[in-house]
Amino acid sequence: MKVYISVDIEGCAGITHWDEANKAHADYPEFREQMTRECLAAIDGARAAGATGIWVKDAHETGRNLITAMLPEDVTLIRAWAGHPLCMVQELDASFDAMLMIGYHDAAGSEANSLAHTLSSDAVEIRLNGGRASEFSVHALASSMLGVPTVFVSGDRGLMDHVAEVNPAIGRCAVKEGRGQSTVSMTPAAACKAIRTGAEAALRGDLKACLLPVPAHSVLEITYGNPVLAYRHSWYPGARHAGDRTIRFESNDYFDILRMLNYVT
Repeated sequence: MKVYISVDIEGCAGITHWDEANKAHADYPEFREQMTRECLAAIDGARAAGATGIWVKDAHETGRNLITAMLPEDVTLIRAWAGHPLCMVQELDASFDAMLMIGYHDAAGSEANSLAHTLSSDAVEIRLNGGRASEFSVHALASSMLGVPTVFVSGDRGLMDHVAEVNPAIGRCAVKEGRGQSTVSMTPAAACKAIRTGAEAALRGDLKACLLPVPAHSVLEITYGNPVLAYRHSWYPGARHAGDRTIRFESNDYFDILRMLNYVT
């Protein structure tokens, strides 16, 4: 079994403030290590379920956060950004049997996580086919487009509630929940234990049941905090300015949606 693991930081246990996700800040090393430990927990769970090939994408900010020396020697690691439209799941293809998302978080505009956003801080909200889009929904659809099910997600409770609505077959692990600008969280050790257990159980389950239906036609709406960005990105081929700092883009090919998001967020 070949497994892909995409790892972010804002949905890791304990992390509460943007300083803790910022490489330049003194608070960052603690949560960089927790991001790495939650990744290791997912790797252990995948191995216990029979995975023999594991690829890991460092998917936070610079793409250079995981402590590489802590990773097992047989893992393939993807760091930084190539500019490919698959973005947080770069190098994913149909050869993989399943994908796991670790440390993910709720969408831009959500109050369930003080660090909620979607792809960048420029977009205050991204809507796909009328629903609020998270980094989970954008990339789980991308993996389903390739025939690869996203079988397990860890992060904040707001995102877990959303995942359950999208497809209850997908394994979920809520390691924390937001209270305004605060969090109520598992301890780091408890979160790692829960992630390992959840990842193993998900990979032993019905993987194909976790595939999402990829829409035949997609409507993407991006609202920016800065109206200048809305005007600038409305010149993307096929996009139009929809008012209220929002641009709108439609396509019958979901890969076009991914391509646009890669350029305008």
